Amino acid sequence: MRETRSTCPYCGVGCGVIIESQGNQITGVRGDPEHPANFGRLCTKGSTLHLTASAPVTRQTRLLYPMRREHRREAAQRVSWDSALDFASESFAQIIRDHGPDAVGFYISGQLLTEDYYVFNKLAKGLIGTNNVDTNSRLCMSSAVAGYKQTLGADAPPACYDDVNHAQCIFIVGSNTAYAHPILFRRIEDAKAKNPQLKIIFCDPRRTDTAEIADLYLPLQPGTDVSLFNGMLHIMLWEGWIKADYIAAHTSGFEALKATVRDYTPDLVAETCGIKKEDLFTAAKLFATSPATLSLYCQGLNQSSSGTAKNAALINLHLATAQIGKPGAGPFSLTGQPNAMGGREVGGLANLLSAHRDLANAEHRAEVAAHWGVPSVPEAPGKTAVEMFQAAADGEIKALWIACTNPAQSMPDQATVRRALERAEFVVVQEAFATTSSCDYADLLLPATTWGEKTGTVTNSERRISRVRPAVPAPGETRHDWSIAVAFAQRLEKLLGAQSPHPNPVPKGEGVMQETSNSSSPPLPLGEGRGEGARTGSLFPYSLSDEAAGVESIWNEHRESTRGRDLDITGMSYAMLEESPQQWPLREGQTTGKVRLYEDGVFPTADGKARFVNTVYKPVAEPRESRYPFSLTTGRLRDHWHGMSRTGTLGRLFGHVAEPAIQMNAQDMARRLLKEGDLVHVTSKRGSIVVPVQSSSEIGMSQAFMAMHWGEEYLSGRSSTGAPLAGVNALTTSAYCPTSKQPELKHAAVKILKAELPWSLLAMAWLPEGDALGAREQLKPLMAAFPFSSCVPFSNNAPLEQSSGERTGLLFRAAADEAPAAETLATIERILGLAGSDALRYADKKKGQHRTVRLVRKGDQAELAAFVLAGDTSAQAWIKTLLQDELPAQTYGRLLLLPGAKPPVTVQSRGKLVCTCLNVTDTAIADHLTAVSHGGGGAGYLGTDEERLASLQGALKCGTNCGSCVPELKRLVRSARSTQPPGSGPGGRTVIPIRQLA
Repeated sequence: MRETRSTCPYCGVGCGVIIESQGNQITGVRGDPEHPANFGRLCTKGSTLHLTASAPVTRQTRLLYPMRREHRREAAQRVSWDSALDFASESFAQIIRDHGPDAVGFYISGQLLTEDYYVFNKLAKGLIGTNNVDTNSRLCMSSAVAGYKQTLGADAPPACYDDVNHAQCIFIVGSNTAYAHPILFRRIEDAKAKNPQLKIIFCDPRRTDTAEIADLYLPLQPGTDVSLFNGMLHIMLWEGWIKADYIAAHTSGFEALKATVRDYTPDLVAETCGIKKEDLFTAAKLFATSPATLSLYCQGLNQSSSGTAKNAALINLHLATAQIGKPGAGPFSLTGQPNAMGGREVGGLANLLSAHRDLANAEHRAEVAAHWGVPSVPEAPGKTAVEMFQAAADGEIKALWIACTNPAQSMPDQATVRRALERAEFVVVQEAFATTSSCDYADLLLPATTWGEKTGTVTNSERRISRVRPAVPAPGETRHDWSIAVAFAQRLEKLLGAQSPHPNPVPKGEGVMQETSNSSSPPLPLGEGRGEGARTGSLFPYSLSDEAAGVESIWNEHRESTRGRDLDITGMSYAMLEESPQQWPLREGQTTGKVRLYEDGVFPTADGKARFVNTVYKPVAEPRESRYPFSLTTGRLRDHWHGMSRTGTLGRLFGHVAEPAIQMNAQDMARRLLKEGDLVHVTSKRGSIVVPVQSSSEIGMSQAFMAMHWGEEYLSGRSSTGAPLAGVNALTTSAYCPTSKQPELKHAAVKILKAELPWSLLAMAWLPEGDALGAREQLKPLMAAFPFSSCVPFSNNAPLEQSSGERTGLLFRAAADEAPAAETLATIERILGLAGSDALRYADKKKGQHRTVRLVRKGDQAELAAFVLAGDTSAQAWIKTLLQDELPAQTYGRLLLLPGAKPPVTVQSRGKLVCTCLNVTDTAIADHLTAVSHGGGGAGYLGTDEERLASLQGALKCGTNCGSCVPELKRLVRSARSTQPPGSGPGGRTVIPIRQLA
């Protein structure tokens, strides 16, 4: 067995992993105990990475060869790499000749490596001469970027993960950290356990599992964060809690902000935000008077039409109270993607240039042009994500190159996005997985390597650069993303010739990087460290035959562009990164990077002072009103990530949340006569979907929540006009922050009405490991045959260390006004293995009833292998459990065909999965806690919550592997108390009285 150190490809925590492999196959993964981001810990997603790289998953889901469509909607056909790249370069060259460089656009990804990003940025801005290169990081972090730049002068998070150990107050806002950044949340749990005096404030419209650790929870109304922060500053001013000496010495612009926040009285702010005035006062006091306050925030602030203002208003609080530049303090934006930071570093957004330079700055443009050896880089701003797809829908952009992202799932206002993909003359999708919705729109599909195969670097939320290393060879004909971009660029360079905006690039080594105003080191020749081919005259002299040399030469070129900048990494090298990850800045001559920024109170602005921003509260772009009375917000699930192209390959990761649903407050459901599991139409001004409804104690009145992951790959159907439904982002708005251009994915006004679809279908089947994901792809075209449909994998969730015993199945749901054609049901049965003579069947065509089941023999027992319920699906109440829990079924026989919710033989469900790693359900947890409450397990009724949790973990082992379920376990422990103590709130969650905190 071989072991390879690398980095997790999911969130921005940037956990180190050790990949185990044998030959060409990844066989295992564990956390790297030496990596400073995670010290060996992994979450549910990271700990199952090796399963997503198995041979069956690769064979069924990966894009392994270049594919071309002669005509849209036809099946793509395999072509050679030369043919594919020639086709791509000739098509782009022709469009550029006919319509100019701004007729093409590149939409790339925060999942790309820094080297991939660098080449794409240089390709667009240096060769083609367009700034139309943007990234899904625009949907994720651009408001954080703009907020840091407006206030602190540079896009540089000033804090680090270790600060949670030094903070006396942690202010979590707009982040379900327990789900979105679980390994960082483990650190917060540890810090709280070591320091019980640590106060944690949590602000969010939903009372998520992150609230379980909070001393104070503020359930603010969606979009009211600026009002909250300004209201806190108002109180700090009134109470004398600001640091006037720090403000005078290290900041500017405070007087204007002071005049503005005078109007944000506690009464007004409490009413606007929907919180108690006393809680507002407590939050302000804790934040301002704590010896060290650390803010952690994410998409709740960023994905907003006021995203930049929200970020700036929070940073205002840190500047006003001097909570920055010291251990345990500072505004810390948590990055959503594994390399959104690296993309920002190389200028991979339409308004940025390499090394945190601004496109609007003529001096910065000249520096980058000199570095690349071109006469100039384009001045006109490029199209950002929303603008790019709108321009393509309008016919302005003719060609789109999409790399490592799935805009047909993740972009807001899917109607416009799909119109753009259909209207564009030429669409290239460069992707590792062939199963994403965007692949359906591609004229050309280019197969890319992915985790376990790639080589390069990423930067995590705390400015730490880590190496990504290949553990196994690239499968099929896949290539690295940077390699694909370089091969395309070299061809395009020749085709454009004299028509290129930069027809005669300066040979590398003949230009000199212009010294920036804050440079302390002399510039080096631009060819330094570029390796062989540096004087070929090409803008892309990187070796494609020696991938290790090629990728390092790209990184060296990027490194040189940072000289003298705030993120200067000229002291780093690949050799240094091979030894350990490093934080920037790390300048030439230094041996370690800077852990925290601005400790000296000097900021990268013209006068060295941080700037207060005069932030004014503005409501959400689309307030709820009588026709659309609900505020829909979106967010992450614990065990999934983004569009689920990777996590969606594992049935075990659907154990915690099995199927798509929209969550509502129980009172709102009762008023609309909605029951658990009813299908509802959810409609915004842009589109509509049909989805089951669930009640949730996390959701406030007049609000609704739906996970961001549910695209048409898993949730679909057919509209009344016959158009396919596009998942949750059919509803979201493309309204964006005017500064950051980040869309308001966190809020849309919707109406929710019961869907009257009397005919329903539920089909489930265990399938061979090598067939299940392929069967899901076969079922996808059938999803549009019904007004509602969903299709997800499931698993028996064998404990992770016993994954060899894991089984995979598929669950398919649908609903319609009437029964479909018999051929449709026959196709579903064939795909799910129910077409043989060994299946038992019942059909009543007149009533639209149809049931099919198949039993298989296992030793002296029989178990249910597959079933279809059509028309009347009430039997799902017991037959679904019978199959999924692998219960004995030999006593049933033809009784399995009986309709109705009452089982012919008693069926006991195992319950809902809580611990994915060790297959522990809520029923087992409740049984143990009941025993403990009656004196069992040694804790007894008087045992503390901590003792009960320890007893639970000792007996059932839940939460002892990755720990992702620990917040939920704590909630279950609290809610299981047979008698609530004084001061406890709804659902058994303890609310600490304000008087104890003040």
